[in-house]
Amino acid sequence: MKKGTLLIIGFFICIVTYGQEKNISLSLEQAIAYGLKNSYTALNADRDISAAKKKKWETTTIGLPQVNAKIEYQNWIKQQVALIPSEFLGGSPGDFTEVSFGTKHNINASVTLSQLIFDGSYLVGLQSAKTYLKISENAKVKTELGIKDAIVNAYGNVLLSEENIHILEKNLKTIDKNLKETTEIYLNGFTEEESVEQLKITKAAIKSQLSKTKKLKNIAYKMLNITLGIDINTPVILTDTLDKLAEENINLELLSSKLDVENHIDYKIAKNNTKINELLVKLEQSKALPSLSSFVNFGYAGFGEKFNFFKKEQQWFDSSLLGVSLNIPIFSSLERSARTQQAKIALEKAKTDLTLTQQKLLLQLEEAKTNYQYSLEEYNTSKQNLELAERIEKKQQVKFFEGISTSFDLSKAQEQLYSMQQKYLQAMLNVITKKSALLKALSIPIQN
Repeated sequence: MKKGTLLIIGFFICIVTYGQEKNISLSLEQAIAYGLKNSYTALNADRDISAAKKKKWETTTIGLPQVNAKIEYQNWIKQQVALIPSEFLGGSPGDFTEVSFGTKHNINASVTLSQLIFDGSYLVGLQSAKTYLKISENAKVKTELGIKDAIVNAYGNVLLSEENIHILEKNLKTIDKNLKETTEIYLNGFTEEESVEQLKITKAAIKSQLSKTKKLKNIAYKMLNITLGIDINTPVILTDTLDKLAEENINLELLSSKLDVENHIDYKIAKNNTKINELLVKLEQSKALPSLSSFVNFGYAGFGEKFNFFKKEQQWFDSSLLGVSLNIPIFSSLERSARTQQAKIALEKAKTDLTLTQQKLLLQLEEAKTNYQYSLEEYNTSKQNLELAERIEKKQQVKFFEGISTSFDLSKAQEQLYSMQQKYLQAMLNVITKKSALLKALSIPIQN
């Protein structure tokens, strides 16, 4: 009996331990580090870089020696017939004799070594492959900045939902107490039924909002999990709080930060796009240059009326060939010229886009600074307003139960309090998210 009990207890301990191991506890910084390593977007960004490296090597191999082997077997089911003058074989002039050349079975095996000696397109291709790799690396940096910003927003939305639920439950508890006391006063004939009904309306509104917020909280958690690269059903515990993060993200020095445009990732991407278009111009121009390649071929051939190629008496005939090929473009009816002009137009457009990107980045920074500064001001204002609204609501409660004010006055004070609570929560979240947006506008790199 005791042994069975111990087994059952051990079984439940294992279940509880397993469940605890499934939980993931994360601060905001830990969530960012986790997401940069495990998010679906980050994983694909790493794969893009790996693919770019392989593409670079693929381009490089075009100019390296190439070795190809070829084995060809022929079986003449019915051999071709040729006609030759009969007089060659001692026959009558004007007549022809049917003859078949070759044997029924033939095998040819060869190995060819080829080497590109010069091709302008190949040289441009090598440069393009390096630039393509840089573009992939820059894209990863931009992706990381986007991931960080997305995690900050997702993490903050979860905290907002949690805090909202906490406040709504607290408000509901207060309303329940007020409703109970008001009902007793009404039953004793010291207030009107309208006061009870007004509180019931307020309670119903809070319960509805609480139910909605709980559902939104569940969605917010799943959204955070997707952003982090975690299964949406895995429990995640957030160790930071909204007010703590809001205080930590107050940094007035950021408002005076200067933008180093050339080091901004968007500018680097636009600059690389210009570089790609410059290479496209060179590529079209290089097509007017000669190309030179060489090859060496070694082969063996075997012939027979029967398939005896694996026997020792089979006779094999070797051959070798050395060749050089020079291709000289002469006239293309101005096709190459037209393609070159198109590439030059695309290059000019890329240069214009580079200038446009620079101007947009400067404007984006100003906008981000303005939004962050406003979020700080709104945070301080809403914090003060919340304190005032709490005092007003408490005074109205006292006046109401003393019979000095009406239920309508209390209801208005409560609505004002609830509104200030929501504004304060949103203001805290805005401080966090707007700072993240400002850091993204400054293109401050992620420290892994």
